[in-house]
Amino acid sequence: MQTRTDLIEDLMGRFPHVPREAVIKEDLLRGGMAFDDSALTDNEGGEVKPKSYFIFSFDHRTLPELGTAALRRPPEEIVLSGGPYGLRRTVVSVRVNPDSPYRVKDGGDGVLRLYLDDRPIADVGLPPMPEYYRHTLANGKSVMEVAPTIQWGYLIYLTVFRVCQYFGAKEECQYCDINHNWRQHKAAKRPYTGVKPVAEVLEAMEIIDRYDTLGASRAYTLTGGSVTSTVEGLGEADFYGRYAKAIEERFPGRWIGKVVAQALPKADVQRFHDYGIRIYHPNYEVWDKRLFELYCPGKERYVGREEWHRRILDSAEVFGPRNVIPNFVAGVEMAAPFGFTSVDEAIASTAEGLEFFMSRGITPRFTTWCPEPTTPLGRTNPQGAPLEYHIRLLEVYRATMEAHGLSSPPGYGPPGPGNAVFSVSSFMDSLPAEPDQAAQPA
Repeated sequence: MQTRTDLIEDLMGRFPHVPREAVIKEDLLRGGMAFDDSALTDNEGGEVKPKSYFIFSFDHRTLPELGTAALRRPPEEIVLSGGPYGLRRTVVSVRVNPDSPYRVKDGGDGVLRLYLDDRPIADVGLPPMPEYYRHTLANGKSVMEVAPTIQWGYLIYLTVFRVCQYFGAKEECQYCDINHNWRQHKAAKRPYTGVKPVAEVLEAMEIIDRYDTLGASRAYTLTGGSVTSTVEGLGEADFYGRYAKAIEERFPGRWIGKVVAQALPKADVQRFHDYGIRIYHPNYEVWDKRLFELYCPGKERYVGREEWHRRILDSAEVFGPRNVIPNFVAGVEMAAPFGFTSVDEAIASTAEGLEFFMSRGITPRFTTWCPEPTTPLGRTNPQGAPLEYHIRLLEVYRATMEAHGLSSPPGYGPPGPGNAVFSVSSFMDSLPAEPDQAAQPA
């Protein structure tokens, strides 16, 4: 029987132009990792930044099924280096799976390592607790709850609306657990604010600005569930835009402002820009027409795939093509029962979408699909997509970018193996480093 080690080494050999770091990172993102109790954090009272559950669960089990990891959270991210594959510094978002063949544990010498098939393959670094997490808002709320940071501190992730108005089986995206993640945190009596008041966001940002003395935080993302009617009397553009307006008035130019929202009409998109947002992420989720209709039923019903794409192109006239960066969920193309059954077919479809956008100067990015167990696609596809799909996607992604003379998108930190901090896929690890870039310290 082929082991997971056999699989990754086979792919490293077959795809030598894809960094080895990306092969392991994609496998961890699609299948998760396990933690010995000794590798868990002491939550907000410890020395390690804990997992904040900033929008989705990104776990392969529900909170009640995680055992100790639900009480003593795992770290937000880990950084890999060294080992038998000579890994350069690689930042990986933590997705917990107690049954994973990858395990983070102390090898008996006080050093944390990543083990695969019971063999150490990398040293593991943990994110230090940032000073700003040690301070609370005046009302006692933690900065981690209101304005958590990810990507090794680069990005402030502002999920200002914790639920999605695409609700129920006939509207929710079939791979998305935003609504369940809200429910499980509330059931566990964890603090998990539904709509974050603007004043609280500003107060948290002020604490970050004061104590982030090295300037590690460089961007913020405003996001949350889709708004199909109103929230607090506001439509989507004005609801999310009011946070950007307040942040930019209070901290002009301190961070790059980004928003993840639906593909909205051009007038709404212009309002985002007027509020101070500089990067727009109108995520198209999956390229194939049939799969979009099946897997994103609410988006198909309220907007429709063709109109969604038209709005993405229109938004490039407002923000400039380089600053429109729609995400897709890499791997759902192969989700049973409706997805492609061969890697060749799935890659051909995704490549068509990349060509459509990149030929127009728009550079999509992707998140590696985590099959969360409370979602329809997660339940029927607990193993996710084949690792080969993810590795070949990295190849075609870079090749399409190069064919159109595009460079790494703004707002994601540095590109290149050993430099990238984007943690929920390997696309930045797989792009060439900028010429004047030195490898980042571990």
